[in-house]
Amino acid sequence: MNAPPRISCVILCHNYGRYLDRAIKSCLEQEPGNFVLHEVIVIDDGSSDETEEVCRRHKGDVKVIRRNQQGFGQTLTDAFLLSTGDWVAPLDADDWFHPSKLRTCAEAMAGETLFIEHWENVVDPDGKPMLEEPHPGGNTSTLVVHRGAARTLLPASNEIFFHALREAGRGIALREPLTFYRVHPRSMTDRSTPGVSQDYRAVVCLALSDRLRALYASPPGWVTTRRLRRTSWHFRTLAFGHRVESALQRKERLSAILLIPGMLIGTLRARAPITPWLRSLSSTITGRPLVRLTTAPEEQAHS
Repeated sequence: MNAPPRISCVILCHNYGRYLDRAIKSCLEQEPGNFVLHEVIVIDDGSSDETEEVCRRHKGDVKVIRRNQQGFGQTLTDAFLLSTGDWVAPLDADDWFHPSKLRTCAEAMAGETLFIEHWENVVDPDGKPMLEEPHPGGNTSTLVVHRGAARTLLPASNEIFFHALREAGRGIALREPLTFYRVHPRSMTDRSTPGVSQDYRAVVCLALSDRLRALYASPPGWVTTRRLRRTSWHFRTLAFGHRVESALQRKERLSAILLIPGMLIGTLRARAPITPWLRSLSSTITGRPLVRLTTAPEEQAHS
């Protein structure tokens, strides 16, 4: 029989000490299953709050890596460079895991699967539900990724980098809400200023597309050259879509119109469904953004 997968839970923390205790406990108090909780790591990215004190209370149960602030991208990258498990479950320190997360995800670690995502419960700063129904995932705390495969995509500026594994046919999506995603005024993502979130996602998608193009000459074992090219074009197309949305949010309709042809070309080269392009075209014609500005997550953010 194959050995159960070893899972590393890696908590990414910058000045989220007030939430960190719950995040740590949610990793340590996972229900038993066909997996090994290999380690729980806290990467303290230059916090100046009570983070260090909280980590001391869990001395012996967690490994703490404390350093000067290097930013989210480097911290996410280090989650895969510094951990030693077969799989990595990253966790933003302001979120926490459902007790059945690792057990449920371990059941999906079969065959050629290298990337697992699941739904989430969206909560307010006090941990109370904000939405009546669970929400699709895709963000950092809703992923479990095979460490070896993830390392071929590093350095990562955002968790979207690991979505390449899904688009290459090596991922699985679970509808169970296995993470509590906390929305609060100090959340990293700005969803209230027109264009900001979409511009950021466009930059990330372009960077990922370029990273995949750099792998053409020597593709990693999880993807063929042909699929790699299509996946690269997929994320370049997403970047066009995010830029269209950004322009519409900023009421720059002409800019959106000029981006539509590039989005269509990318869609065709990626051999992707044309429906997203048609939605963006319709949105551009009417001048109405697809994504409503909000302080809560929206599905477009996880596309």
